[in-house]
Amino acid sequence: MANTSARMLRLLSLLQTHRFWPGSELADRLEVSQRTLRRDVDRLRELGYPVDANRGVAGGYQLQSGAAMPPLLLDDEEAVAIAVGLRTAAGGAVDGIEETSMRALTKVIQVMPPRLRRRVEALRSYTVPTFWGGANTNATVDAMSLTVIASSCRDDERLRFGYTTYDGDESKRHVEPHRLVSLGRRWYLVAWDVERHDWRTFRADRMVDPKPTGARFRQRDLPGGDAGAFVRDRLNQRPTQYEAIFEIKAPASTVKENVAHWGTVEPITDETCRLIMKVDSFEWPTMVVGVIGAEFEVVQPPELKDYVRAMGQLFLRHAG
Repeated sequence: MANTSARMLRLLSLLQTHRFWPGSELADRLEVSQRTLRRDVDRLRELGYPVDANRGVAGGYQLQSGAAMPPLLLDDEEAVAIAVGLRTAAGGAVDGIEETSMRALTKVIQVMPPRLRRRVEALRSYTVPTFWGGANTNATVDAMSLTVIASSCRDDERLRFGYTTYDGDESKRHVEPHRLVSLGRRWYLVAWDVERHDWRTFRADRMVDPKPTGARFRQRDLPGGDAGAFVRDRLNQRPTQYEAIFEIKAPASTVKENVAHWGTVEPITDETCRLIMKVDSFEWPTMVVGVIGAEFEVVQPPELKDYVRAMGQLFLRHAG
């Protein structure tokens, strides 16, 4: 590898895996002599990269954490993932770091090649942020897949992907993508299903290998015009295992401030109301009524009464 700059970038990329590299293996990867490798390592140290070296037969190199932040070398997927995370934080998803996240995001985008910058910009322009604390999940979605979906929304280009439904059924989908919706910790695609002739929502973490088809289309009018509201309505219509009902000794307006879109609040009197939540488990509604901090009664189901009673006894035993 004759070009010194290119060789050092390659060396840095290998060292940033943070594994220990035997000197002979590293030199072979770079197609250079051990002496040239030592000189390149010294140049990296001059730039602020703390590279540890072990001499001898079993000698080698490893990149360690340093006292200052040197330049980073990122591949395409890593750069897009960082930009997506910073956009989320800058939008207020993580309290107290909005301004810092925006500054960091600006620096990352400035040095991105145009092809990646265009992907990240598409993700920003064609995502509808919707805050809904009920979406608590460990489900993850690939950042590059998100940019592919957002780019198809931007370019009015049909999309194909595999999909696994809530019930576990697998199918192939062909859609006209409209908008991505960021709801709590989940991402949803709102799209017109070409084969089912209807609007659908798709959880992005259940989409497999989304690929643009190259076929263009003209955007249809979404019912109601609000992609975020459309996703919330569809989720509220989804069959759930339980309908949790509470009667709460607090004004309906006060309860609505805490519940938002997580459930339905119906006033009974000026000082009492009924909270209805459709859920698959009891952890979330129990936490919600705890946050409200008012007297309440569990109306149904009986299993919820048993769960709240057990949680109350658990807290009492550990309250000291």
